[in-house]
Amino acid sequence: MNVEEIIKTSKKMPLETRTLIHLTLVHNKLNELATNALKPFDVSLQQFNVLRILRGQQGKPANLSTLNDRMVTKMSNTTRLVDKLLAKDYVVRNVCPSNRRKVEILITEKGTEALSHMDQAVAEAENIMVQQFTKEDLEQLNILLDKF
Repeated sequence: MNVEEIIKTSKKMPLETRTLIHLTLVHNKLNELATNALKPFDVSLQQFNVLRILRGQQGKPANLSTLNDRMVTKMSNTTRLVDKLLAKDYVVRNVCPSNRRKVEILITEKGTEALSHMDQAVAEAENIMVQQFTKEDLEQLNILLDKF
């Protein structure tokens, strides 16, 4: 099915418009598949991203600014995301002893374990998303996308 059929238009679109609509549709489909993969864990894509960032800290705490800077989707509600992860016992939040205005966030053992299961579910979804592409296709697509 092509873009025109998906958006139900018979008008010929300029190539630039068609391309941008196509990218938006692909983005939405990828988000839908990843969201569905995380649904059994009751975690959003953004919460999953926070957990991955914290795991990447390798035991070093992160603050809200660090999390927000590294988020794939930049948001202003990082505090709310962390609060939801706190409620699940996936993270802990501590006040920095040397600077009481600074809050440090760490992933818990429970969060690390849950994240490993989430990783498997997301990896399966990712494999489904790219199964029709060859390695060369993916390399070429990344080269094209890097131009953005």
